[in-house]
Amino acid sequence: MNNNSEKGVTSAQSDPDVRLMLRVQEDDALAFEELILSYQARLLRVLRHIVGSDSVAEDLVQDVFLRVWRARKNYQPTAKFSTWVFHIAHNVASNSLRDRRRRKEFQVSPGDPDASAVFTLEQMAIASTGVMPVRKLDKVERAEVVRTAVEALSDRQKMALMLCKFEGLSYQEIADTMQLSVQAVKSLLSRARVNLKTLLEPYVDDGQLPGPESTSGEE
Repeated sequence: MNNNSEKGVTSAQSDPDVRLMLRVQEDDALAFEELILSYQARLLRVLRHIVGSDSVAEDLVQDVFLRVWRARKNYQPTAKFSTWVFHIAHNVASNSLRDRRRRKEFQVSPGDPDASAVFTLEQMAIASTGVMPVRKLDKVERAEVVRTAVEALSDRQKMALMLCKFEGLSYQEIADTMQLSVQAVKSLLSRARVNLKTLLEPYVDDGQLPGPESTSGEE
């Protein structure tokens, strides 16, 4: 092991979640429960935005923890546990979206009564051109508009944005999670912000765009 690798392991082992995972590696069920309690809501929040469905996100969270348990014997503490588990979540979400696209079940038509968004993307696009007058929205409606705008982003833009805004991961940690370069992560986040600004600007009358945090119902 070279010096950089040794430093990486030493740094990772200072992470309390890594220490819990090392206990899980020894089949410690209580440590595994602690990790589930710590990460379940966080994973659900991110995956819900990525896949656009509460029920699918809940299934994917279970899949993530199942993979964590199955991989425990081969676990190597070379990074923060959050980076490792969100990397697994990223792969799980990507596989799910790819499968859904193959079955063509992920698209919702504008007139579909099962659509949860108050504002369709078509309406938002019209509003962004200034063709459709927009009335003042209340807090709930604005949160829904933000959620719909976030869902309009590409899968990778959404993942990078969620990890940055919700989880507070650094550019390097997001890059490690998504297996991208730091510059690619910065580019994804920049494009996401530009896209959100374009979609949201017509709905904001005070010049202050609500951040994607609004979609979580939390500050």
